[in-house]
Amino acid sequence: MSRPQTSADASRAYRRYLSAVMLHGQASAKACDLGATDLYALNVLELSGPMTPGELGARTGLTTGPTTRLIDRLEAAGYVRRVPEPGDRRKVLVEPIGRPAGLDEVMAPARKRIGEILAGYSPEQLDVLFDYFTRAARAYQEAADRLREDGGR
Repeated sequence: MSRPQTSADASRAYRRYLSAVMLHGQASAKACDLGATDLYALNVLELSGPMTPGELGARTGLTTGPTTRLIDRLEAAGYVRRVPEPGDRRKVLVEPIGRPAGLDEVMAPARKRIGEILAGYSPEQLDVLFDYFTRAARAYQEAADRLREDGGR
C-alpha cells in the first residue's frame, strides 16, 4: 500500500481504520452477549486495574445512573466485584475478576490477521508503530478529558 498523497487521503484512511476497530469491538461484544460499553468498561478495568465507580464512569463517558447499571450488569455476569477501598472503607472500588466466555475465541481471527500484518514490519518500523499507539492513546485520552471538562466543546 502506498502512502496517502494528501492530508484528506490520510484522514480518510485513518477514519476507515478507526471505524473498523469500533465495528469490530461492537461485533465482538455482541458475540459475547455484551453491549459495546460493557466490553469497553471491562477493557478499561483490565488495563488500568480497580477504580471507583466515578472513575469508571469518567473513563466510559457515562453519568452516575448508567455507570451504576453498567457495574450491576458486569457484577451479575461475574466479571467484576465491588470491594471496599483499602484507604477509605466508605468508598468502593470496581475490580475486574473475570472475562467473558469466548472473548478470546471471538477476538482470535482479528488478532491473527493483525499479527500477520505486523510480522511484515521491521523491528524499527514496529518501534515507530508502537510509539505512535502509545502517544496517540494518550492524546485521545487527554482530548476526551478536555471535552468532558469543557462540556463537550
